[in-house]
Amino acid sequence: MVHAVTRSCSRGDLLTCGCDGRHRGPRNHNYDITPNETWKWGGCSEDVMSGVKFSRSFLNPGEDNRNARSAMNRHNNEAGRQAVINSVELACKCHGISGTCEFKTCWWQQTSFRKLGDNLKVRYDSAKEMVVIPQVTTRGSEYSLKPKYKMFKKPTKSDLVYYETSPTYCDYDPDNGSFGTTGRVCNASSHAIDGCELMCCQRGYRTQRVERIERCDCQFIWCCEVVCKQCKREYDVHTCK
Repeated sequence: MVHAVTRSCSRGDLLTCGCDGRHRGPRNHNYDITPNETWKWGGCSEDVMSGVKFSRSFLNPGEDNRNARSAMNRHNNEAGRQAVINSVELACKCHGISGTCEFKTCWWQQTSFRKLGDNLKVRYDSAKEMVVIPQVTTRGSEYSLKPKYKMFKKPTKSDLVYYETSPTYCDYDPDNGSFGTTGRVCNASSHAIDGCELMCCQRGYRTQRVERIERCDCQFIWCCEVVCKQCKREYDVHTCK
């Protein structure tokens, strides 16, 4: 939401916001970048804080800590906002004769949505496990979260948190939307998520020798054709038990 609203502001799609005219550095840093003789501020710096403000006003009222999931959502929503704030980077455009970069104009813009998602995926993999703490207040029961293990640091505003462990997804479980991993093709030599050891959930795997017909010995014929032979090659295909 923050990314989309901020981008709409810079495009002029919304009447309540526009470009960030303050030309300050990313809000998570305590410094500014000062122009010099090689560049100056120009273009439309994206006003991330407008997107952040909209997101808070839109999402926070629906998450009032009356249950554990709301407490988790409030924290994780803020972590998402911080991820966008921390992703702001300096973008520049060159000016000069015949494409030379004698001078540049620069502005602040969000990183791509893909890079933002990659960053959140890293935080997802290192999310902090919490426990639910019920509290009785004048408004009724409310819930807060605290780290499950005292030896770990308290999560920051940028960390993602959870209090329920994820299903393993190893076995067929339609209630959780899992088709299981039986029959999945895996990589016997990999120790990553595509590796047989992890994907097959320690059930082991089967190996089958298969024959495939592929193009080989390709040659370029002037002009303009590529001629290839057809070769039979054998491969080992590994599938989870």
